[in-house]
Amino acid sequence: MKPLFMLTFTAALLAGSGAALAAAAIGQPAPAFSATDVNGKAVSLADFKGKHVVLEWVNPGCPYVQKHYNAANMQATQKAAADKGVVWLAINTTGREFSDYKPPADMARWMKDHKAAATTTLMDADGQIGRAYGARTTPHMYVINPAGTLVYAGAIDSKPTANPADIPGATNHVNQALAESLAGKAVSVAATRAYGCTIKYSSPG
Repeated sequence: MKPLFMLTFTAALLAGSGAALAAAAIGQPAPAFSATDVNGKAVSLADFKGKHVVLEWVNPGCPYVQKHYNAANMQATQKAAADKGVVWLAINTTGREFSDYKPPADMARWMKDHKAAATTTLMDADGQIGRAYGARTTPHMYVINPAGTLVYAGAIDSKPTANPADIPGATNHVNQALAESLAGKAVSVAATRAYGCTIKYSSPG
């Protein structure tokens, strides 16, 4: 269905913060960004030019995130990507003023305890990366091809529930998008509706 492939994430008002989410368009250059990871290292999207990159929005306090991590589905998806040379950037955009905000050391420990296979985990407490991409939920997934073009955005899979029992019967959209893009094909399902917990953005200013 053609409109699906041409989907653009239009600006949406973020409840409670008064901040508008930016538009990130399928088929257009992925917004550039720089951030500090949980180990204090500066990381930029430009560091991975020429590689496939997956962005995963994560908040350990979210039941939908717990669904995929407690069942090891997110880790399996991360590892499958890494085995193909794909860079995986997990991003935590939860604002510092919220009770489920985790400081970098705690976030690093949580990822390690869950045996995550992400390349690194970025801290985005000010919400700049999340707003640049229009990220709405945890998880919210994006795939960027080696040319720096956004080729997938949306849900990790086709079962929008918090029930781990639904994972085996779901289509993993990230695996599918990566397989097609790595094979030099157009991504057949380039955009889906992300599901999960609303990202708790920090109030601007």
